[in-house]
Amino acid sequence: MQLYAATNRRTGRVFIDWSQNNPKKTTIAAYSLRGRDRPTVSTPITWAEVASCSHVTQLTFTADDVLDRIQRYGDLLASLDDSTAPLPER
Repeated sequence: MQLYAATNRRTGRVFIDWSQNNPKKTTIAAYSLRGRDRPTVSTPITWAEVASCSHVTQLTFTADDVLDRIQRYGDLLASLDDSTAPLPER
């Protein structure tokens, strides 16, 4: 209930989560390599892949994997620029 109340008060504002800058976090832009001994790639996935996943390794991708995925699925983020939402009046 506490979480709901906090997010309810943020209406019309943007939350900037500064804690994401923690060195242990691996959140990065799509198609970017993570700085690890075995670099994996932040990769867009389909809802079908999410539904059928039974282990995290099924959704862990290397640079070579991503090139194969783009040939198979195309760029899953290509339509992202097509979706727009009006910004509120200031």
